[in-house]
Amino acid sequence: MTYKTKGVCSREINFEVEDNKVKECAVRRRLLRQTTQGVARLIDGMDIDEAISRIEGIQCGFRPTSCPDQLAQALKEYKANVK
Repeated sequence: MTYKTKGVCSREINFEVEDNKVKECAVRRRLLRQTTQGVARLIDGMDIDEAISRIEGIQCGFRPTSCPDQLAQALKEYKANVK
């Protein structure tokens, strides 16, 4: 799935889901690529619900969202469209 991010430096998030687990997550980003890549690697193989609960609501500075939060939103959108 490709998710267009909102309110963050990254442009989009790409990921696959297999057996309700996150696979091959990649965040296309302009800045701080290593940090975002680290989050993507940490949730690789993790259950979708567990990943959402761990990263949803994280803020970036004064922004109400962040790249990890946008990833949680992408996963939630995926879940809503699969059922």
